[in-house]
Amino acid sequence: MKKIILPALLAVTLLAAPVLADTPAARTTTASSKAADKTYKLQQQLSKLGWVGKKVTGQHNGSVEFKEGSVLVRGNQIVGGMFTVDMNTLKVEDIKDAETNGKLMGHLRSDDFFSIDKNPTSTFKITKVTPIKADAAGNNATITGDLTIKGITNPVTFPAKVGVKGGLASASGTANIDRTKFDIKYGSKSFFESIGDKAIMDEFAMSFNVIAKAEPAGNASAKAAK
Repeated sequence: MKKIILPALLAVTLLAAPVLADTPAARTTTASSKAADKTYKLQQQLSKLGWVGKKVTGQHNGSVEFKEGSVLVRGNQIVGGMFTVDMNTLKVEDIKDAETNGKLMGHLRSDDFFSIDKNPTSTFKITKVTPIKADAAGNNATITGDLTIKGITNPVTFPAKVGVKGGLASASGTANIDRTKFDIKYGSKSFFESIGDKAIMDEFAMSFNVIAKAEPAGNASAKAAK
């Protein structure tokens, strides 16, 4: 009887070996060798947003501030991010006369433009970062993401200079945004052909300089435990 049982046990062990070798526990080394995603916190005081809007007879420029944000980093590459902009911080910087500045600001806050009382924030979510050969401006990536203004979301794509070094992630560049896709049609020649020299260009430029910082391991672990 023992002569039958022992060979049988040996056969079962040998047959089970390949199955055990392919279990998740056996693949831990391979899986853990892949770089884990890390979240870097936006540094609001160091990060800037600027805008330029053009019309037939000239242009205006100003700024707006981030409310909060984060950048997702894998290894030494930016792979994602989420940002919220406080539209109540919108400013016009080229008009120095207080009364004229106030009139333009009131118009920009109205439903003709950003409807700020109804939509106090705008957001941008990075969905893809594609490395490219650096151009003359130093842009080394193409960023694609979902931009939400006035509660309307559209995909946008633009070049940027990105990098991760010494616990800091950075991205800078300029995105050209078609305002009409966000129901901002005031003064657009695309919708009002007879507007003449009062026309405002459909696209406005949004320049950005984003700095995000990796949190100390202790802080990240504490947040994960909550």
